[in-house]
Amino acid sequence: MMLAIVGIHTNANSCTGISLTSADGANIVARTVEWSSNESPSDYLIVPRGYEKQSMLPDGTRGGLKYTAFYGYVGLASEDYVIEGLNEVGLSAGLFYFPKYGSYPKYNPSEKDETISDTEFVAWILGNFETVEDVIAALSSVNVVATDARAENLHWRVADKYGRQIVIEYVDGLPMVYENKLGVLTNAPGYPWHITNLNNYINLRPGTADAHKFGDITLNPIEHGSGLLGLPGDFTPPSRFVRVAFFQTSAPVLENAAQAVNQAFTILEAMTIPIGAQFADKTKIPNIPTATQWTSVTDTTNNKLYYTTMYNPIIRKFDLNNIDFSSVAYQKHPLDIVKTRPMVDAAIN
Repeated sequence: MMLAIVGIHTNANSCTGISLTSADGANIVARTVEWSSNESPSDYLIVPRGYEKQSMLPDGTRGGLKYTAFYGYVGLASEDYVIEGLNEVGLSAGLFYFPKYGSYPKYNPSEKDETISDTEFVAWILGNFETVEDVIAALSSVNVVATDARAENLHWRVADKYGRQIVIEYVDGLPMVYENKLGVLTNAPGYPWHITNLNNYINLRPGTADAHKFGDITLNPIEHGSGLLGLPGDFTPPSRFVRVAFFQTSAPVLENAAQAVNQAFTILEAMTIPIGAQFADKTKIPNIPTATQWTSVTDTTNNKLYYTTMYNPIIRKFDLNNIDFSSVAYQKHPLDIVKTRPMVDAAIN
């Protein structure tokens, strides 16, 4: 079990989150999940109301916070640890890698009954709360800790069906809550730093730059898209934050939720990390199609969760309105049964 926890921290190198709203008012949040050094176990969980669990502690025992799911939810997970999920009342939560920044409260064994592992924080949120406001009010009731001394930190995105979205980061042991009005999240540094950094790209804009005089000559744009010359193209968290922020804010507002869901997948396809791009030593490249192992899109307004994987670009859907969380059994299934990309013959008349 401890290896699974370490795997989440050390290999989830890059995660990119965005948000969209359709013209009919649907709120959409989406994200990618990357492990660049190996293929991580990827499953989906169906968790019923009344499901009981006790958190892992830093000593490796399950002696921490006991919590019961008041709401049922669907989670996309590694092993049993929910990375991204949606509950039956439209609350979305997900964890993002946050290395070398922030710090959790120091573990106090006398407070173990209020202590929860950082990797189980998403499950606790999904099982217990309906709105972002509810989550904020409950933060003081728990102590979030890492369950392995070698592991790096996490931060979290929480969004509700009413359109409110926050980022939670622990700094000097205290939970810092930031209103995520932009709706974008990547990894380190902290969320406020990323927002400030956007000011360095104030001249970027959609479309084509205007021709202008340059001494005795005139500079003219080369084809379309020159308004984004200077947009960073590397895969570091600051560059991905800037790049996806411009893709998101320049995207047209589409008519309905289904269109916005497809739009979110399209935007995040532009953030896919080819395998090998993060490896100087080519002998260590893992045998997987891409570092972007799965992508999820969540419609909090209509209570639907969608995903694609590196093995299968076909969009798969959970409609939580069709799940009876009072009677469904807890279950876990792999995101992919067949781990080869589907190929079919094109029709020829």
